[in-house]
Amino acid sequence: MKASSPSTSAAAVSDATLLQRIETGDHAAFEGVMRKYNGKLFRVARAILKDDSDAEDVLQDAYLDAYRHLGEFRGGAELSTWLTRIVVNHALMRLRREKRRSSIVPFQSTATRDGEGPETQVPDSRSESPSAGAMRAETRRILERRIDELPASFRTVFVMREVEDMSMEEIAECLSVPTATVRTRLFRARALLRAALARDIDLATGDVFSFAGARCDRIVANVLSRLSAERAASGSSA
Repeated sequence: MKASSPSTSAAAVSDATLLQRIETGDHAAFEGVMRKYNGKLFRVARAILKDDSDAEDVLQDAYLDAYRHLGEFRGGAELSTWLTRIVVNHALMRLRREKRRSSIVPFQSTATRDGEGPETQVPDSRSESPSAGAMRAETRRILERRIDELPASFRTVFVMREVEDMSMEEIAECLSVPTATVRTRLFRARALLRAALARDIDLATGDVFSFAGARCDRIVANVLSRLSAERAASGSSA
């Protein structure tokens, strides 16, 4: 019988069970925690730092910090929430230390107003053909670039909510801000993203069904060839 891989078996084990095993010195259990939450925590760090390599470094530091302080986790919150807060703190510390931006939007700021537009959900029920897969990949790259252009606080909330499907309350707890602030930042992130993507569409519209290049040459050559053939036919019948 084939043994389950750590990545697949970890998801099936509860956090409480993993923590109990870690307390007994079971390092494989901590590996299970990491594999269980790697994707989510990496995306949160990546949302703040806008750099894959930095996000990996921060995630490793956060895991080490979490392991050293597991005794402080009392179970008052979900383990994933506790880990996310550690990752957020490490990512923000890295931003301050390296001074990557001239100004950093503080996560502790208080929103002056609350607002949230309706969520737009566009289900994709198409089958994944090779061409559809290539289109999806290109769309993802465009979207990632535009998400990277959002202010750090907006970008982080957007990824946590839209990519990781975290609740407003969980995001607020992870970032130590009011739920109203989360809603406002998400609303503004969506608005900025929609505006940026609309500009991309406007710029691309002029190139839709482009006629230049090989297609133009091919049609011109075919028409000239047919005209030549018609002239030749007319000359022979005269």
